[in-house]
Amino acid sequence: MSERDEERNRFHKRARRYARVGTNVGSVAARAAGRRLLRRDGDREKGALELAAALGGLKGPIMKVAQLLATIPEALPAEYAMELAKLQSNAPPMGRVFVKRRMAAELGPDWQARFRSFDREAAASASLGQVHRAVSLDGAELACKLQYPDMQSAVEADLSQLDVLFAIHRRMDPAIDTSEMGAEIAARVREELDYVREAAHMRLYGEILREQPDIRVPAVFEDLSTRRLLTMSWLEGRPILTHKDAPQEVRNRLATAMFRAWWYPFSRYGVIHGDPHLGNYTVYEDDEGEPAGINLLDYGCIRVFPPKFVGGVIDLYNGLRTDDEALIVHAYETWGFRGLTRELIDILNIWARFIYGPLIEDKVRAIADGVAAAEYGRQQAFMVHKALKEKGPVRVPREFVFMDRAAIGLGAVFIHLRAELNFHRLFNETIAEFDLDRLGDRQADALSRAGVGERA
Repeated sequence: MSERDEERNRFHKRARRYARVGTNVGSVAARAAGRRLLRRDGDREKGALELAAALGGLKGPIMKVAQLLATIPEALPAEYAMELAKLQSNAPPMGRVFVKRRMAAELGPDWQARFRSFDREAAASASLGQVHRAVSLDGAELACKLQYPDMQSAVEADLSQLDVLFAIHRRMDPAIDTSEMGAEIAARVREELDYVREAAHMRLYGEILREQPDIRVPAVFEDLSTRRLLTMSWLEGRPILTHKDAPQEVRNRLATAMFRAWWYPFSRYGVIHGDPHLGNYTVYEDDEGEPAGINLLDYGCIRVFPPKFVGGVIDLYNGLRTDDEALIVHAYETWGFRGLTRELIDILNIWARFIYGPLIEDKVRAIADGVAAAEYGRQQAFMVHKALKEKGPVRVPREFVFMDRAAIGLGAVFIHLRAELNFHRLFNETIAEFDLDRLGDRQADALSRAGVGERA
């Protein structure tokens, strides 16, 4: 079989998987409804396994959605979340024929003449595209991120299955009203298809973090980028977990850089990197081969928040720190929570105190503070689940989704590094002289200069 035939066969198999997943998930939904009507709610473990099997054959955008839902307490039943958390988001790379055809479509038939060299074998692959190493005509090391074919249709098909997932959830006496979550997830996933937007996000972060010496952001090569091809500087680095057994001082230094890379853009500009998994960070070394800082990669999932939302985050911190009930309620209402009763506020505070705990205690500590990594957050999630079953449901505002996901992801990085830091002091240094109006002006100016448009 020729390479072209192999490529065509691989693409057709991929298309058939996308077609099959809808039927599979629909069947799971039907069986879930049947069990609900027959009052067989105890059979959720079987339903969770069925759902994972239905999704497991599809290595695409739905995996990103599924894993996101698995990080949010009560977004799905616990049994479903556990199975979805096991799914992988990596896709097999497309071959050389695909690369040649796609590059010609993006840069024209003479595309090879625009590079000194271009490696047609992928250096990395993910759910939406793959990355190739290249060298520019003037000798710069490049990373070329090339989108898979027909991803717009794939994403829309997967988002339709998201509605099915939430429909399953609604049949199971949910503790959380997910009606706004679907719109938020759909908007962010669709944005990841637009590499012009991602390039703007990269410019934005380059501007925001330009004075942070231990955080590097790739530079965009505009003349070699399109809506489906993003060419940037190649940042050499090693996976962050290669340093998990480094001396404590090194691990703490890397964790401090991670903390600033996340909290500084948020507290100063109202922006977060919404996909903080370990693959989006690498560690670069100094001339002596010692870890010097982090490379911040992948800007497809960037969330820009209204300034008042940032104010709510800081108000909740101060309210929890001083037991100021009025300030706590004000913060939740600023975020968009509505119809809160005394009981629901107490329930929300369980999760809030878990998230904010390391920031409130003025001491050097690990993020989990003596709790086994595998158990981190489980007790609080169980308590929230049990209480909301009795007093809920509560509607989750859409802007809360990626904030919560990013905070959990960042905490996981600290756990893997076994960092021991005074998170309280780091946080208070970051929010020093916080001013809502100044943040708004700073955000508008930065977004305009980076070319980032309005957000949904």
